[in-house]
Amino acid sequence: MTERQPKKTDLMSEAERDAYHAEKMRKKKAARDKLVEANSNEKGLLIVHTGKGKGKSTAAFGMVFRGIAHGFKVGIVQFVKGKWHTGERDILDHFPDQVSINAMGDGFTWETQDRQRDLLAARQAWDRAKELIADPDYQMVLLDELNICLRYDYLPLDEVIATLRNRPIDKHVIVTGRNAKDELIEIADLVTEMTLVKHPFREQGVKAQAGIEF
Repeated sequence: MTERQPKKTDLMSEAERDAYHAEKMRKKKAARDKLVEANSNEKGLLIVHTGKGKGKSTAAFGMVFRGIAHGFKVGIVQFVKGKWHTGERDILDHFPDQVSINAMGDGFTWETQDRQRDLLAARQAWDRAKELIADPDYQMVLLDELNICLRYDYLPLDEVIATLRNRPIDKHVIVTGRNAKDELIEIADLVTEMTLVKHPFREQGVKAQAGIEF
């Protein structure tokens, strides 16, 4: 086994380490301040949360709550989880003047087992999504689990991409769901992939629980 080479700070006194650390942080802050100063533009962002790991919708709703705190009007379209009772909805119901919640899905496609029903639900949800994206009163729109509809070809990908690409310049749009299409990732401003490391549902047989999954 290769022995660890001593670091520069290993040979320093505490006073020297403190001074070294202060200088290092000063340089880091200067570089960071320069970057922040250079990045002065503001625009509506297209944000994608994807991947097999848990937390895609949870993170998106975190942005929704943050937007509400800043006075945003927020539109939410849930393409799949229409029948689920979730804690997010209970909280958002307290902000009827700021939030439009549209839970339009009929459940995961393996639950409905009816492709035509899924196609109709996806189209109705997407039509509502386009209305919210076009409405200047809404600063943020969450399209929860849209990626699932695109994965199963329930909606024309070209139409979705064109609408998102041509959204109003100041509109934030968040898209969630596994298996985001390459075309969506290409036009997005911010993409986060949630990586599955461990999950109690598969490894321990723990069912979905209030406060964690819904």
